[in-house]
Amino acid sequence: MTTTPADLSDLRPRRQIIDRLFKGSTLAAGALILLILALIAYTITGKSLPVFRAEGVDFFTERRWAPTKEIYGALSFIYGTAVTALLAVVISVPVSLGIALFTTQVAPPKLKKWLVSLTDLVAVVPSVVFGLWGIIFLAPKLARSYKHVSAWFDGWPVLGHVFGRTGAGRTFMTAGLILAVMITPIITSIAREVIETTPQTDRDGALALGATRWEMITGAVLPHSMTGIVGAVMLGLGRAMGETIAVALVIGSSPTITANLFSSGDSLPSVIAFQWGEATTDIKRSALIAMGLTLFVITIVVNLTATAVVNRATKRVQGT
Repeated sequence: MTTTPADLSDLRPRRQIIDRLFKGSTLAAGALILLILALIAYTITGKSLPVFRAEGVDFFTERRWAPTKEIYGALSFIYGTAVTALLAVVISVPVSLGIALFTTQVAPPKLKKWLVSLTDLVAVVPSVVFGLWGIIFLAPKLARSYKHVSAWFDGWPVLGHVFGRTGAGRTFMTAGLILAVMITPIITSIAREVIETTPQTDRDGALALGATRWEMITGAVLPHSMTGIVGAVMLGLGRAMGETIAVALVIGSSPTITANLFSSGDSLPSVIAFQWGEATTDIKRSALIAMGLTLFVITIVVNLTATAVVNRATKRVQGT
């Protein structure tokens, strides 16, 4: 059965209508996301105004948190959020890239299938399970290790402060380790998918020129996948910054600013989760909402930075 030009002319207006409907629906979906973000920002900003009027800029520069004395400072919690998230990324990224490279470049097909399944399985484990595992098993075990490490570096100029004395296992370092375990499957999965997009001709060409497997990875695979890997790391960083219950269980709930990674601390999500039920006054509730706004802004800044880094890396790879 053939289609005559007359039939095609009859179908053309219908296809144009369908294309317009599709374009309009996708545009509406994108605008809906922006609308939701704007509504969230508007709502929590309005609820945060009382504490901003009372504290001003001191809300971000004050390290003390004493609701009984009407002192509301978020600096200690911002510091704790940044430290634990950065620790998680520093620990997780090498492990994640190692797993992704082994899965895609070294592992045989049967082993690769099992590794992919296990990685995806760990990614769906609820965060509270990691938190309970951390506080019941990991923290008591790490407390003894922390004491040995602290004694080893005691008296050193810088490391003596970074790995200082500790009395328990609920510390910045423990929270960072838990977060590292949680974000490793995310970074690994995305990095694995990005690495597999490297053209086989690029790999074969590098090997044909006499490159070793490691030289082929560093010379062909990683440059081609760098933009996606950066995006994966930034996504993991955002997940680490917003994690609540797991961090709340193992960080120690102590609003302090210290260089000692073996000290107890606190973070923005954990203090919101733990103290929201005790927020009986409007000013304290406003302070907790302002912490949520702070975390919201920090997350947006991280995402915008990640986008800029990815775009710059893409242009560098393309040679533009």
